[in-house]
Amino acid sequence: MTEEFDDLITELEATIQKEEKELYSERTLEEAYNPKNVGVLEDPDGYARITGPCGDTMQIHLKIADAKIVDCKFITDGCGPSTASGSAVTEMAKGKTIEDALRIEAKAILAVLDGLPEESIHCPVLAVNTLRAAIADYKAK
Repeated sequence: MTEEFDDLITELEATIQKEEKELYSERTLEEAYNPKNVGVLEDPDGYARITGPCGDTMQIHLKIADAKIVDCKFITDGCGPSTASGSAVTEMAKGKTIEDALRIEAKAILAVLDGLPEESIHCPVLAVNTLRAAIADYKAK
């Protein structure tokens, strides 16, 4: 019985991976399965939490020194494209000045991820909006 169950699981995993490769680029899958900058920062200088139109929630925490983002973390309860977008936006923001980070747009994340299916386009928008809200929180302090 255990061997049959293991075979079923292996078959399901193979089917899922095949379908994912048909929908998403290698870069998107890499960022979704191995995201960078996941977590929270203690006593962040800027913080935001936004829930997007599909119900995904993203949080971004910023550490800022001399008007530059020196550390940036995110967490999300969303799908793979949401995770990939959070990973990409935090990588793009690290080391940038506040003003340069505010210029990051969803289309830049889409370019990094080599595109997303139409139903996932809201994910980079959520990531950018959350970054901008975290910066606004920092500026308001």
